[in-house]
Amino acid sequence: MATAESDDLVDEIEQIRSRLAGTVDELIDRTNPKNIVRRRIEDTKAHFVDETGSPRLENIIPVVASAFALLGAIIVIRRFVR
Repeated sequence: MATAESDDLVDEIEQIRSRLAGTVDELIDRTNPKNIVRRRIEDTKAHFVDETGSPRLENIIPVVASAFALLGAIIVIRRFVR
């Protein structure tokens, strides 16, 4: 009986060790700088392009409008400063 219990403990320890190794590998993968950048790029693309590859105008138009407004503000400020 003691041998069966110790075998069960050894098996349980091996299972725990295997799960822990998988968790550590996943954490290493998640924190890899290249993977972080790749995920950020994918998230940004998904914000501006839908699954079919069509542009998401509801997200693009405000960004473009803001860029033009900023550019206009810079031009106006530069003219007043001169």
